[in-house]
Amino acid sequence: MSPATAVAPAATKAPPQASRLFDVAFAPNPACSRQARRITRAFLGLWKVNGELAENIVLAVSELVTNAFEHGTGDVGLRVRYPGDELRIEVTDENPTPAELHPSGDEDVSGRGLFIVAVLARKWGVSKDGTTTWCVFRVPARRS
Repeated sequence: MSPATAVAPAATKAPPQASRLFDVAFAPNPACSRQARRITRAFLGLWKVNGELAENIVLAVSELVTNAFEHGTGDVGLRVRYPGDELRIEVTDENPTPAELHPSGDEDVSGRGLFIVAVLARKWGVSKDGTTTWCVFRVPARRS
């Protein structure tokens, strides 16, 4: 290396941040929720998101993917984006009927998935075309 290439320029830019995004599609089958949890957990580890927050994110992914599998049609898509201080989860299927919160009775064995997502996430919603249900988690800045 020559001395000229070893000297950094006076005005340096921060290196580009690695992309914090993944997309995956699942054929509709009961194993897709387990696979979605495993993939999400692996990426959260790479992105240094851990502890209770990571567990809440994985639970939200599981609930949204399970809802898409049980109530949607066609393949189920999962997209997770973490561009800065928020992490956004989007789950898509081909059913244009939007996901809705429904009250569940004490004896009901299911029907609480969106309620769980609403409690855990900062916000949640459904796309205008009804095919994508999303939620957002705030990710606090890490201390060095």
